[in-house]
Amino acid sequence: MHRSRLALTTFAACLPLTALSLVHIHGRDLNAPLLDSYDYIVVGCGISGLVVTNRLSEDPSVSVLCIEAGDPDQYEPIIQNPVYVGADIGGIYDWLLSTTPQTQLDGAPRPMPQGKVLGGGSILNAMCWNRGGQDDYNAWAALGNPGWDWEGMLPYFIKSETYTPVYSAEIAREYSINYNPLVHGTSGPVQVSYPRFFYPQSTNLFAALNYLGVPTQYDPNDGSSAGAAFVPTDLDPVNQTRSDARRTYYDPYVSRPNFHVITGQHVTRILIEGVESNFVVDNPTPGGNENGNGLNGVTSNEGFGFGPGGSTPALENSTTAPLFRRQSLEASNLRITGVEFAARASDARTSVTATREVIIAAGALHSAQLLQLSGIGPSSLLDSFDIPIALDLPGVGNNLQDHCLVGTFYPYNNASYPSPIQLTTNATYNAAAELEYNTFKTGPWTAGSPNALAFNPLPLITNNSASILSGADDQDPTAFLPAGLDPTLVAGYTLQKESLVRRLAETNVASYEIINNNAGSLTLAVMHPFSRGQCYIRSPDPFEPPNIDPRWLTNPVDRQVLIEALLFNRQILATPAMLPLQAAQFVPTVDDDEEALNRIINTGIRTEFHPSGTCAMLPLEQGGVVDPRLRVYGAQNLRVVDAGIFPMIPAAHLQAVVYAVAEKVIPVVEIHTYVG
Repeated sequence: MHRSRLALTTFAACLPLTALSLVHIHGRDLNAPLLDSYDYIVVGCGISGLVVTNRLSEDPSVSVLCIEAGDPDQYEPIIQNPVYVGADIGGIYDWLLSTTPQTQLDGAPRPMPQGKVLGGGSILNAMCWNRGGQDDYNAWAALGNPGWDWEGMLPYFIKSETYTPVYSAEIAREYSINYNPLVHGTSGPVQVSYPRFFYPQSTNLFAALNYLGVPTQYDPNDGSSAGAAFVPTDLDPVNQTRSDARRTYYDPYVSRPNFHVITGQHVTRILIEGVESNFVVDNPTPGGNENGNGLNGVTSNEGFGFGPGGSTPALENSTTAPLFRRQSLEASNLRITGVEFAARASDARTSVTATREVIIAAGALHSAQLLQLSGIGPSSLLDSFDIPIALDLPGVGNNLQDHCLVGTFYPYNNASYPSPIQLTTNATYNAAAELEYNTFKTGPWTAGSPNALAFNPLPLITNNSASILSGADDQDPTAFLPAGLDPTLVAGYTLQKESLVRRLAETNVASYEIINNNAGSLTLAVMHPFSRGQCYIRSPDPFEPPNIDPRWLTNPVDRQVLIEALLFNRQILATPAMLPLQAAQFVPTVDDDEEALNRIINTGIRTEFHPSGTCAMLPLEQGGVVDPRLRVYGAQNLRVVDAGIFPMIPAAHLQAVVYAVAEKVIPVVEIHTYVG
């Protein structure tokens, strides 16, 4: 049953309400129509979209509309209660996307979960809240983005959060949870705190890492991010529920009269003055994919860092662009006039006008798709689908980066340790934990997020780091990129590769992450990948999902990092601190050779849900799509504000970064916006 369209608000009586006959805002006034035009239109009401819409609508003189393809959640326990982290993947709030077959692995496609819901990925994610290292953002600035270094980002990390320290000094000491008050917010929308239950296995892991020379971070959010850390989560410290973008940047502001949101509406095209559209883009397409979802749903959270042995109790062929000559974007000055949208593929399109700007915040995958459908992207790709070319921007859909992960399974057999597995195997234990959570907001049900993590530098875990990085340095930049890339993309990747080689030689820069579920899964995720993928449309039909090809491990350096990480896991399990847990090394086994490890990698690789980089903030000559103000090159009033703008992916779970990026762009939008 389709959920009702979300509600929002209407303008004060002094503002004209001219009806668009097909679409209404539902909620406080079930009959209130949209305006014909808005000052700002934001596409996508996930993290960045709601931040941007909220902040712009703080000015009562402007009107802002945010359009979301998904529906609002209904405050279900699966969304709000941290014990259910991971359980809603593959559900009604997921786009159900999948990748192209990954021929460099085992030839199979992989699920690519993404939030299709008011609040976006903040509804589905694992709630971890960390920012990455200072080096991540200093590298952004060094690539030609002044103001995007750590010092430039820090005020916006602070602005987005209200940080509550761990509730107990004893717990803080035991689990090495420290914080620097100078780098944390005290009045931001997102509640950032800690669960009211801690699994003691985390201290075993941290002691093991220390024993092997990997330090424990003082504060994982102060920019010195290498080492073990118990990271905070986006968790309300009082009621121990998820503090997501919908509940922090939307719900408290529903009465704001100039803050409009519609849900269940799929934006099909950006309207560009003087540019025609492809017929299929612009018209209903009955008989095809009606809702824009992929077809490859996930029925289990196995393989995503929550398992094997997950702890969630039950609820009641991309196109390759050849080289070409393109127009001068410096001479282009396209004006964006609005957007088209529809609820279903077979519905007629509805348009709404933006008098100042359109801001795309649909996530790295859908933002690239929307630009391409609108005639902004690699010209050879657009030509292949007879889409009129508005801007020949080869970077759109390229430079795709993701944190890929591979699961392990070393179940702990010492029953004297409390285990999250008991929540699924012991009904009495789970019932008592549920009662404790509902009554006191304490206990194991508060501790669903896998947040006892480690971000390990390569030189600290292997003697092979110098040879691995030397090999990376010697690579021809084109050797492992998609064939036929525009020279600007090769130039940009060359600089990125040089940055990665230099930084990963340091002992304070993370190469990979250990995701610990306290039950024997030490999942490994590549934090600074050398591999680059693509996200291209596969049809001019906007309701057809794009071809998503992350090309994980196509660069052999990433595979070498995972091999070294798997071998280091063996060292961890053999330390005096870990032996009492009595881990059984099933995947991989203790004597698996490199060939066996590669088989585990080839079949086990999954996404950590962090696609980024497809609309990169880089100079044009490096294959960039947006400038440091996040304006699309060649357009006077179009921006992208989401993880797609990351030139290189930081070593972090990305939600805190996306909140900060969206907060940071607001003063720039307000100062430099086009006024017609």
